[in-house]
Amino acid sequence: MKKIFPSILLGILVVLTIISRVNAYDIQVWWTEFLSMAVLVALLIGTYKKFRFSNTAYFIMFLWCVLQIIGAQYTFERVPFDFVTNLFGFERNHYDRLAHFMVGCGAIAICELVYRKKWVSGKGMAAFFGVIFIMALANFWELVEWIYAEIDGGSAGLAFLGSQGDIWDAQKDMLMDTLGAILGSGLFYLTFPKRKK
Repeated sequence: MKKIFPSILLGILVVLTIISRVNAYDIQVWWTEFLSMAVLVALLIGTYKKFRFSNTAYFIMFLWCVLQIIGAQYTFERVPFDFVTNLFGFERNHYDRLAHFMVGCGAIAICELVYRKKWVSGKGMAAFFGVIFIMALANFWELVEWIYAEIDGGSAGLAFLGSQGDIWDAQKDMLMDTLGAILGSGLFYLTFPKRKK
């Protein structure tokens, strides 16, 4: 089971992707959101034989992919997330914040990569690098969203940007990425075995 776990997750993603595509609210937004997930999945498949992450890392990346697929289907601001909005009295849909947090949790994979490849000296440095990498990635992604929205200039660009009128949306998204990265890197630090000398 442990060896086929990533394959099971991939199979579930394929099914969810098909369902999401068939029921997509806006095809242009769906393709835009789907492509970021597809790039990650293609990288993981392409490097699987050379570098296998832990099942925990694969599961965390899978959770982000599921959130991305759902966001692609509805557009992030339209995902049925009312129970959270109403529970906490929010004025906007915070589904995208959850997705950003899961992106950050993916730092566990970055930590595993740099630690096992011996690109850093120890687990503490790997955990630190995981947080810094996600912070840089979050910054880059917010720039991508802004540029896409500027180029598109229409409703698809605004849906991809997903700010929902919040002028601090980019900063809050980066904060959620960072908090997720702290959790993911901390999980790596506390649970990943020390490498043999």
